[in-house]
Amino acid sequence: WKKLYFAHHWPVTVCKMNANDCHDPPKYWTIHGLWPDRAEDCNRTWHFNVTEIKDLMSDMRRYWPDVLHSSLNRTQFWKHEWEKHGTCAATLEVLNSQKKYFGKAIELYQHVDLNGCLLKAGIKPSSSYYKMTAIKEALTRFYGVTPKIQCLPPEEGEEAQTIGQIEFCFTKELQLVNCTALEGGSNPMQAHLKLGTSELSVCNDTLPTYYPSEVQ
Repeated sequence: WKKLYFAHHWPVTVCKMNANDCHDPPKYWTIHGLWPDRAEDCNRTWHFNVTEIKDLMSDMRRYWPDVLHSSLNRTQFWKHEWEKHGTCAATLEVLNSQKKYFGKAIELYQHVDLNGCLLKAGIKPSSSYYKMTAIKEALTRFYGVTPKIQCLPPEEGEEAQTIGQIEFCFTKELQLVNCTALEGGSNPMQAHLKLGTSELSVCNDTLPTYYPSEVQ
């Protein structure tokens, strides 16, 4: 693999996509995952062991919660992320254990500070629409790179898309890089995030965009 996608999702939108066990989602962007492009399930024998990340537990619950299954066994989400993506990321020395992988993701989350950046740009959850181009410009101005932004397309009778996920791309040296700069070949894993029946896809620059403050 060549780069890492570091995905943040907006819990309110995640809940809107799948109203199963979502109540009172966090009102801040949380981690969805740290994903090498191109690879999945690299080492099926390297099982997730929650005791390896016990020192990270309070940060994990806060920054990387299982938005969809808040009341269930929270560790399932982390297990899935480790076995599918972490075992592939582990070819890098800085990510080659469960503690390093999850710990580094939390470090990147604090370093990127997406919540703070959006607030500084005056972009906050609201009932009015945003222009997608304005959100992109603010992020690019702030980070110097273009992230990948995914939305929930308008549902029947809606005119606006709903922002759902923002992915930052990092090189193997963990430097921020444009998410578009290294695209080449197809990467089906990144194409769609599927939750329930709805799917996120790359946002449409021309559609008005919701950044919802609560689950409708």
